[in-house]
Amino acid sequence: MDSQTAQVTRLLRAWCGGDRAALEQLMPLVYQELRRMARRYMQKEQPGNTLQATALVNEAYLRLVDVTGVQWQDRAHFFAISAQIMRRILVDAARARGSHKRGGEVVRVDLNESVDALPELDSRLVDLDEALESLAQFDPRKAKVVELRFFGGLSVRETAEVLKISPESVKRDWKFARAWLMHELSR
Repeated sequence: MDSQTAQVTRLLRAWCGGDRAALEQLMPLVYQELRRMARRYMQKEQPGNTLQATALVNEAYLRLVDVTGVQWQDRAHFFAISAQIMRRILVDAARARGSHKRGGEVVRVDLNESVDALPELDSRLVDLDEALESLAQFDPRKAKVVELRFFGGLSVRETAEVLKISPESVKRDWKFARAWLMHELSR
């Protein structure tokens, strides 16, 4: 574990223990990575979207500050939760824009290694979110693998660390979940 990763983990645990000063020290260390995640999410947003990467990071930060009861494991766990929060913000924004129409054309979403490959987020993001929620009811671990890999941009190794499973299990879950989600999205 490099020194910055160790420092982030130490600060997360201190914050979890009630040290508010640790949060102030933590944010400069993780801010650039959160911005990178937000930019990846926002790259494919529709033109004219009023939510910008900085606003997404700020909104995620406000929600993170209010998170209670999380026993932060490490840096990867923090970014996994951050990815989940950003996903919720974007899905909520897409729903609020009213862009999701029922009964329309079949929408194709390619599930590549990250959200970078997701064309024109919005109704497709809402569709993917709904399919992911269905997968979570069927198999929560596979849904978590998708969330960490696709939305969080975590590697196989990082996903395995967060979920405390082997990298081979992550690869199997990822392969199954992608096929399952593609089937759901093609309906």
